[in-house]
Amino acid sequence: MTVIVRPVSVADAGVIAAIYAHHVLHGTATYEVVPPGLAETEDKIRHISGRNWPFLVACAGDQLLGYCYATQFRDRPAYAYACENSIYIAQERRGEGIGRKLLTALLVAAREAGFRQMVAVIGGGEPASVALHAACGFVETGRLVAVGWKAGRWLDSVYMQIALGAGATTPPELF
Repeated sequence: MTVIVRPVSVADAGVIAAIYAHHVLHGTATYEVVPPGLAETEDKIRHISGRNWPFLVACAGDQLLGYCYATQFRDRPAYAYACENSIYIAQERRGEGIGRKLLTALLVAAREAGFRQMVAVIGGGEPASVALHAACGFVETGRLVAVGWKAGRWLDSVYMQIALGAGATTPPELF
């Protein structure tokens, strides 16, 4: 079946919450330890969409396979042109190229939203996530060593970054 990428809908929140819950409970890509509920996921979708930041889902037919979004990297005004991405794929669909399809679409959508830099903060230095981001043109820009404790071990956070559009070569257009 063909995988399509489309903008999120609040109606997707239940599946998004379930996908994320698996990663919270069984992985180290996120440092959360208690999965957010449906209402919190709905609020996140509304918040990100309300800021006109990209929030995308990958679907095959009526099955949601994964999701990604970009939010301003930090809250302070000088960060207005830098975003951080998040991407999660349903456990049973990992390794099928869905992540690459989502991240490729997110790079375009984030540029169109006015962002000039995208940062990936990869919890646990997850090898699959590092490889995905590298394959999409990100470069490692830093590593915070042993900053998270989860799953009975210390975890690093890997920072990767990619320029969007003109990147830092020209001043940004004001929103």
